Amino acid sequence: MNDGFKRRLFLQKSLLGGASLLVHPVISALPDGKNLDYSLDHIKPTKLFDGEKCWVHPRAGIVPKLGEGKNPRVVMTMNTLDLIGSDVFKGMYGMQTDDMGQNWTEAEKIPGLTPRFEEIDSVQRPVAASDFWPQYHRKSGVLLGIGHTVVYTPEWKVVMPRPRQTSYSVYDESTGEWREWKKLAMPNEEKFVNAGAGCAQRYDNKDGTIFLPLSFYPSGKNSHITVVKCGFDGRDLTYISQGNELNVDDDTRGLHEASMTRYKGKYYMTIRNDKKGFITSSDDGLQYQPIRPWTFDDGSDLGSYNTQQHWVTHSKGLFLVYTRRGANNDHVFRHRAPLFMARVDEEKMCVIRSTERILVEEKGARLGNFGVCDVSKDETWVTVSEWMQPKGVEKYGSDGSVWIAKIKWNQANRYFKA
Repeated sequence: MNDGFKRRLFLQKSLLGGASLLVHPVISALPDGKNLDYSLDHIKPTKLFDGEKCWVHPRAGIVPKLGEGKNPRVVMTMNTLDLIGSDVFKGMYGMQTDDMGQNWTEAEKIPGLTPRFEEIDSVQRPVAASDFWPQYHRKSGVLLGIGHTVVYTPEWKVVMPRPRQTSYSVYDESTGEWREWKKLAMPNEEKFVNAGAGCAQRYDNKDGTIFLPLSFYPSGKNSHITVVKCGFDGRDLTYISQGNELNVDDDTRGLHEASMTRYKGKYYMTIRNDKKGFITSSDDGLQYQPIRPWTFDDGSDLGSYNTQQHWVTHSKGLFLVYTRRGANNDHVFRHRAPLFMARVDEEKMCVIRSTERILVEEKGARLGNFGVCDVSKDETWVTVSEWMQPKGVEKYGSDGSVWIAKIKWNQANRYFKA
């Protein structure tokens, strides 16, 4: 452990006044008889709510064997949100742990991921790298984070239309710093002028190529989804090809923030839409079937809408993490809390209602922007922050905490490779 890391360490207990909280023991009696169970621990490594800012988009990735006792180093990134605006992200911060979450460095601003000014339509405008998702890229042996850009007016306002691109950065384990963020070059600049992989859960293939879900506005009306196949050599992300395009022709803003995984040889993708979440599948990871709405196994609507869903994938079970209506949560913005997880029937492509559990409880603040990280063959972490908008959500108990729900499996996840 280097001296700089030691100086920045602080003890979680002293910051938050308590040890990890065991929420419930296990899920039992899952329908396929494989007896895959898990227990849950909660830790809160940091919090921010000063009336002006809070943390958003906390997501983590690992660097294998860089921690103590050959544990991984877990590296978390997150944005600050200016509470007086909408999606105003003026800085990205990072923190890390070398002992599986017991101790963390303090959150510090990441120089390589700060906003910069670019001339757009003859005007100097701030451009932020945002909606970032770090994930270890096994083939190259580096931690690669991917997100998208947010272009603001000179007054830091979000307006449409605006250009948008996929942003990415590589973590340098020798220095503990993220390199300066870059943009993924795309073909057909007119078609992909507003395209990015914000909050997208990607899939890395064994050969090192990456399947990256992308949202884009081909005509300016509403957003489409496609999966882009990318190359990555440890430093640069490059476009190779793309799959088919998915869209809905209605009065919504279209399809956004898709996330994909692979389970039992088949690819699955979950997609955000204003009115409901959608699921689709693919045999090759690029060409997808027509989308269908997410439902419970009894045929009723899942109730997840206008926010993200992401995958937790174990070799013996596929799970969806989501928020939804109908949980005594009408006071929560877009019903984005609590944060649920449930088993997916991959053949019927629906959520098994009897397996639904709360990962992170509801305290008034929204929990819709979150991440998933496989930390080891025995643990998967779901990371989320209390988004302290609109004003007054704190009266229900939220305080701007960053939560980590540590899913501890009772059987090793054979999909985990590091």
